[in-house]
Amino acid sequence: MFKKLASDALGLSDIGKIIGPEDYDKTDADDYVRHEDDEQIYFLIKTKADEYCFTNLALIHVDGENATSSKQTLRRYPYSQHKISDVVMETAGKVDMDIEIKFQIGNQVLSIDVHKEEIDKLKDLYKALLYISEITHANEVMLDMTSQSLDKAVSVLQNSRTSETNLAGQYKEITEFGFSWVQSSREKYHKKDFGEVFEKYINN
Repeated sequence: MFKKLASDALGLSDIGKIIGPEDYDKTDADDYVRHEDDEQIYFLIKTKADEYCFTNLALIHVDGENATSSKQTLRRYPYSQHKISDVVMETAGKVDMDIEIKFQIGNQVLSIDVHKEEIDKLKDLYKALLYISEITHANEVMLDMTSQSLDKAVSVLQNSRTSETNLAGQYKEITEFGFSWVQSSREKYHKKDFGEVFEKYINN
């Protein structure tokens, strides 16, 4: 009840408002942040019906049916599982009241309208999401190269003319090394926490 009243107190409409850290506790999304895992909010956009909460680990979308309904659907998109791509920002024309940020996260395409007076803050979010997109793409390329290199090494060994005894031993060595290499690569290139990116670009 308190958070529903807070929506009116914050002056919300269908056009999103960027919520400052001092008011995070007035949002529903704050209840679903995994503080136990050191998750923290870096950017939050709220309308009367929806909330888009960007943390260091995930996008939390509290999807309300409409402004008067109390029914909500909670969707969580961890950045490590749902790649961010196609980040676009549309600025306002002379008669427009809102600006828009669009992006794809996993298979979901999102479009969020924000009041044009908050363009400078939205620019910060745009830069952060764009950089996350670039990092995850580069990491995917490196992981793919790692996998291809291992496959090539195994293929070369299988086509070599070494004895079966030596082949078995070398194959075991390659697979053991490959497993360790892949694990190390995943730890390095499969990034889960993007707190440093948000801290770099978001100026609350």
